[in-house]
Amino acid sequence: MELWHGAIRRRWRRRPAPRRTLLVASTGGHLEELVRLRHHMASLGAVEWATFDDPQSRSLLAGETVHHVRYIAPRDLAATLSVGRDALRIVRRGRFDLVVSTGSAIAVPFLGAARALGRTSHYVESAARSQGPSVTGRIVSRIPGVRLHTQYSGWSGRRWQPGVSLFDAYVAEDVSEPRSRARRVVVTLGTMRTYEFRSAVDALLATLPEVLAPDAEVLWQVGCTDVSDLPIVARSSVPADEMRQAVETADLVIAHAGVGSALSALDAGLCPVLLPRRAARGEHVDDHQLYIAQALADRSIAVSCGSEELTVEHLSRAMRTAVRSRPQAGRERASTRAGRVAEGEDVVGPAGEACDENMGLGGVE
Repeated sequence: MELWHGAIRRRWRRRPAPRRTLLVASTGGHLEELVRLRHHMASLGAVEWATFDDPQSRSLLAGETVHHVRYIAPRDLAATLSVGRDALRIVRRGRFDLVVSTGSAIAVPFLGAARALGRTSHYVESAARSQGPSVTGRIVSRIPGVRLHTQYSGWSGRRWQPGVSLFDAYVAEDVSEPRSRARRVVVTLGTMRTYEFRSAVDALLATLPEVLAPDAEVLWQVGCTDVSDLPIVARSSVPADEMRQAVETADLVIAHAGVGSALSALDAGLCPVLLPRRAARGEHVDDHQLYIAQALADRSIAVSCGSEELTVEHLSRAMRTAVRSRPQAGRERASTRAGRVAEGEDVVGPAGEACDENMGLGGVE
């Protein structure tokens, strides 16, 4: 094993650091993840972005160089192929040495274009995929030369290299003086443009008033869900900075089980109530939100329940639980690899730790 590591290390040191990097992600949780991961990646050189044009991307990537491409709905093959032409043009004209993506469908044309042009390419599967790769991940795995990374060691293997989950950095604890009533509440159903989540809104209208203070303020961010017939003031989207401020001052956050929404609540020290979207009700393409909600509930850093099962106790339990950040979480599992970073090797890890050499973001292959 040491000989193998040594051979990889010697080969690695011959690679020049990338001069230009393109980071690619769909908006929503994927973009939120990649923004976080970017700061844990070594020696990216000049960085530019490729994503969709919406309030979230404009807010999160303010001041960055961004290439906007047409929106790709989940499993929209025609749109994916159409973006392929733009991806090839962007990668070629930008002279990027390195392309990194967290998905979803936008990863396919850009990583395909990058490999066609001989660029080093990495795909980091979303933290939402705790049971195995997404459809995008399975497609990308068939593109020769793309390096594949998972945030869950349970389904890693020869092709998929393990890293530490973004959620390893959080731990739950009891609130010393919990509120019985919430004065500020954030409800966020994500930024999906094609799937409504009316069952969550209906469940909250029946349950949420039981835990609200008389002067409570509720921010409703509902995406494309039609709530025009309901007695609430709702917004389809909220800029990232405004949403972050709202979450930081909230007593309670209720969200669909999206990675970005969950991370925002955890960063604010809150235990979110996660309501997974269900494919059977036409709320998403599959049931991966069930898995991510359960993974966070197993860590006790979220309360998970179906929208039809929501009770006052779920909301109260979330307000009785605080979340503390553990920035060094997972570093003990990287101790045998951290020395290689100190020696000047450029590597990337899904949670900010050093990873195996075949995760290195080196020069063009």
